[in-house]
This record gives sequence, structure tokens and C-alpha cells, in this order.
Amino acid sequence: MIKIQAPELYRDSGAYEARKGQSLRARYVYGLIFFATNLLAWFIRDYGAKLLGGLHHIPVCGAGDSKCFRSGGVLRVSLGCFIFFWVMFATTFGTRKLQGVRNSWHSGCWTLKFLVYAVSIVTPFIIPNIFIQLYGEIARMGAGIFLILQLISMLHLISWCNKRWMPAPGSNQCGLFGLFLSTVSFIASFAGILVLYIMYVPNSSCVFNIFTIIWTAVLVKIMMAVSLHSKVNEGLLSSGIMGSYIVFLCWSALHSEPRTGKCYTEMKIGKDGNWATIISFIIAICSIVSATFSTGINNRSFQFRSDETRLEEDVPYSYEIFHIVFAVGAMYFAMLFISWELNHPITRKWSIDVGWASTWVKIMNEWLAFCIYVWRLISPALSRKQPANDEESPSTI
Repeated sequence: MIKIQAPELYRDSGAYEARKGQSLRARYVYGLIFFATNLLAWFIRDYGAKLLGGLHHIPVCGAGDSKCFRSGGVLRVSLGCFIFFWVMFATTFGTRKLQGVRNSWHSGCWTLKFLVYAVSIVTPFIIPNIFIQLYGEIARMGAGIFLILQLISMLHLISWCNKRWMPAPGSNQCGLFGLFLSTVSFIASFAGILVLYIMYVPNSSCVFNIFTIIWTAVLVKIMMAVSLHSKVNEGLLSSGIMGSYIVFLCWSALHSEPRTGKCYTEMKIGKDGNWATIISFIIAICSIVSATFSTGINNRSFQFRSDETRLEEDVPYSYEIFHIVFAVGAMYFAMLFISWELNHPITRKWSIDVGWASTWVKIMNEWLAFCIYVWRLISPALSRKQPANDEESPSTI
């Protein structure tokens, strides 16, 4: 009996590995689809009115450029992307085993899925504008949800780095590499603050920029002080990485300020753009895709139970979480392309996420990241203190 069953076991194991590899490769195809959709939204926003004039004959588009091009075109492409990934979410919800039909649908059937994608992208261009505006209002909330999911994923990454490279209290493990990363992170944080001051405070009249940069430096110092407190004792690595992330959010907020006034300088290369704008646009597109992709595959951050044993025939990641992150990511890139304003006048090509609304969204995201991180540091100390108070209370009565 053993000789007969052993080949079957090896055959099943090989089939599971093949299906798992196919599932892991499928993630990159979805990432490429999302990347292509971002480029399509940019193309329709900046060049659609010139090169796709035939869309004016569609009744819902009309003769103007605002309904199917510019910000309206971005919202329609975003809605199409959202529909596609929502369909994928609904059809793969609850998939747990590699041998299931829904796993085959997630990892294969690409011809049919590209047809579904094409229908999803085309459909919003025949939907009346009032529903597109309603989707835009919903997309604001969806984009906010995406920022929260991204922050949770970032905190999970920081926690993993801290456990991986910092020794546990009382252990003999060497934490030299963790100390090195901590030093590099804090040097990068404060050097970044200095660079921000040089770049975005050309004169003393830039009061808003001065306050934003100084307040960011204060937040970094507070995180460092809290992490080193005796009752927290979290170490410098997590606060160093989080400090670098806070500084990055500060830079992103300042870079989103309107390209006017005395607090913004640039090197022009033409009437439609400049090197900094084009490079920033390319970096922003790659950042959107990579942030969505990394948040989607980091499904353990959003599970209530992360200690479940994974079997050989289990799917390597949660398909429903993966697709729902891409769905709200579609809402997020729409807000970046229209600067969080549904009727934003797109007057500059290659621009992305520029305007005071974008600036304040990122500043609020920075402050929220700080609050959640500090609460994550002090909440264990508070929970340890609470039982002690409960034990002392009967004796005092």
C-alpha cells in the first residue's frame, strides 16, 4: 500500500506547488493591469480630447471636455478599474484551497478576464454624468480607506523589521544590524528635514512650509522619545523607520502645493512641463502601483488571526483582500489624478496630486500615522497597568 500511495502523494505535492506558483505569478499580471489603467487614465486626461475626438459623439460625453476627458475621463477609467477588481473580489471571495475552481479563475482564464476588463473600462463611458459624480464622492472615501490600509501595512512592515533585526529583551542576540539601520534611519530623517527646509523655504514668508517642516521634526523627536521610554522600551529601529516615513509624507505634502507663489521653484523645459514635474509624475505612478501591490499582497496585516497554520493545499494569500485593495486603489489613483477635486481644472500636463486639497490630505495622513504609531507604542504599557489597578482596587475598599 505504501508503494502505491507514495507516488500519488508526490504527484499531489507537485500539483500544489505548480498551482501555488501560478497563483503567485498572477499577482504581477494584476499589477501590470493596474499600471496600464493608470497610464490610460493619464492619457485620457491629458491627450484624450485631442486624440479621441470620436468620444464626443457619445451622448453622455457631449461637446465639452469635462465629462469624458480631463477629470471626468479619469473618474470613468477609475470606475472601470474598480468594477473589474470588484468582480474579481466577488468571484474569488472565500477561496481557500488551490484545487478549487475559483483558484483556477484567479490564476488563469486570462483571455476571458481581459474581455471582462475591456467591458469594465468601456461601460463607464456610457453611464450618465450624474452617476460618475456620485462615484467621485464615493471614491474620496474609498481613497481614504486605501490610505488607512496602506498605513496598517506600513506598521506591519515596521513591526516585522523590529522583530527581525532587534534582539528581544534579555536575549544574547546581537542587534548590530538593527542598530545600524536605526542610525541610518534617523540620519536620513533629520537630513531629509534639512533638505526640505532648503528646498521649500526660500524665504521667511513661507510660514506654512516652515510650520509643516518644524512640526514634522517635532513629531520625529516625540516618536524617538516615546520608543526609548522605560515603560515602552521599543528601541530605535521602529521609530527610525517610522520617522523616515513621516518625513516622506511631509515632502509629499509640500510637493503637492500649487505651483505658484514664492515658495516653489522649478527648472522649465517647455510650456507643458518641466523635468521635475515629469520625473515626479513617473515616480508617482510607480509609487501608486507599488503601494497598491505591496498592500494587496500583505494580507496578514488585515487578518484578525495571523497564527493560523497554513496547509500545503491552502492558497498562498487572500484573494479577496488582494482584489479589494486594488479596487480601492483605483479610487485612490483617481483622487491623485484630479487632486481630490471632482471638477479640478487640469491646466498642466504631467501633473499629479497637485493642489491644496492634496496637500492637506497628506498632512492629515502624516498626523494620523504619527498618532496610530504612538498609540501602538503606549497601548501595551497601558494594558499592563490596567490589571494592576484592578487588583489593587478591592483592597482599598
